[in-house]
Amino acid sequence: MDSQLLLLNKTNALIKPPQFSFFASSKSRYNPSSTFSLGCKLKRAMCAMKSYRLSELSNAEVESLKARPRIDFSSIFGTVNPIVDDVRQRGDDAVKDYTAKFDKVKLDKIVENVSELPDPELEAAVREAFDVAYDNIYAFHLAQRSDEKSIENMKGVRCKRVARSIGSVGLYVPGGTAVLPSTALMLAIPAQIAGCKTVVLATPPSQDGSICKEVLYCAKKAGVTHILKAGGAQAISAMAWGTDSCPKVEKIFGPGNQYVTAAKMILQNSEAMISIDMPAGPSEVLVIADRYASPVHIAADLLSQAEHGPDSQVVLVVAGDGVDMKTIEEEISKQCQSLPRGEYASKALSHSFTVFARDMVEALSFSNLYAPEHLIINVKDAEKWESFIENAGSVFLGPWTPESVGDYASGTNHVLPTYGYARMYGGVSLDSFQKYMTVQSLTEEGLRMLGPYVATMAEVEGLDAHKRAVTLRLQDIEAKQVSNMT
Repeated sequence: MDSQLLLLNKTNALIKPPQFSFFASSKSRYNPSSTFSLGCKLKRAMCAMKSYRLSELSNAEVESLKARPRIDFSSIFGTVNPIVDDVRQRGDDAVKDYTAKFDKVKLDKIVENVSELPDPELEAAVREAFDVAYDNIYAFHLAQRSDEKSIENMKGVRCKRVARSIGSVGLYVPGGTAVLPSTALMLAIPAQIAGCKTVVLATPPSQDGSICKEVLYCAKKAGVTHILKAGGAQAISAMAWGTDSCPKVEKIFGPGNQYVTAAKMILQNSEAMISIDMPAGPSEVLVIADRYASPVHIAADLLSQAEHGPDSQVVLVVAGDGVDMKTIEEEISKQCQSLPRGEYASKALSHSFTVFARDMVEALSFSNLYAPEHLIINVKDAEKWESFIENAGSVFLGPWTPESVGDYASGTNHVLPTYGYARMYGGVSLDSFQKYMTVQSLTEEGLRMLGPYVATMAEVEGLDAHKRAVTLRLQDIEAKQVSNMT
């Protein structure tokens, strides 16, 4: 039995409305004729979500409910570490071998100079869609530029902070079960605005060894300099260590599966001396809906995240009374069956859940604890609740703001913290591709005013060389003043 359900048994907090097949009983098991099957029986996968009432849960049970499934990285590290080491030792040859092994593609050349590649041919409608997305993403990230900040703390003591781009960055664009050219835009555009000189985009090759034409179009438009035709841990390793054909990068960005994530974690703590954007996990959405929300839209929003993969995290929070759960159930069933990726969606829903909140305050309190990657607020007067939101990667307010717009073209970035990391991380932004330096400059008068305080503090800490670096200068200033007086 599910560990969360075991916790709930002692309080009988599991909700089991007999009239709704949307909810799975703690004792139910998959049965083609079960009333708890939504009818989305793709390869015998069950579309069902457990349900709980927040007011009946203890703090410990709520903590358990917000926890994500644990990933056993110990076994994954055992697989990834040899790949990381092999790519370090053998470079291009290792990447070619792993690409042949995992992607079944034999490559003569793993890196392409983007400037040397011909422009890909796209249908006019597809090109226009990516152009609109590019313009919106560019505008939003350009607006994130901040003016140089400079202040004079004391007379003659000036401090400022200046931004500098990271010189070389690696961008990972997954292939796997779906090609994601939108991710190329989300990662390359802020790098372009920041002024990163070397931008390496890694993406698995097609079966003929070519680069996905939509990814190539986005890469060329957004200023990518090199494309590494590889995926998985081998691609991350090649960018981190550098190879004969792949430039070494200083920071690696982008979502990926557990092997990609493991490689990023290993390499950021290695001699490769790289940093990464953020920890990554399966895609997530938390939808808060009230009685004014369309059941059709609620179902579509839940499924839009569930279709990413069977490990996607999908949560529905029902705020208040009067929500038509029966219609939501029917819509999920109908829409799930018609999706080409319905099997993924059904598996994701089978380990997802619904919670009932008494009101929006309780709903948002749970959401802030859960800290979702995507948070949809589909309630009446959604905008008034924005100030109550503390933890979320990206927020979608109101009935006409599906999560899909942020995934593609509203302008915000879709590379976001998952697994609850929205409590301490933000999504990718222009700042992600920059680092900030502080600069200070003192005049003689400034050091004369500030120096004695610094010397006193250095003496307290027992750092005499620090003290002397100040006092020797103060002596020079004093001697100069005496000389000028004579």
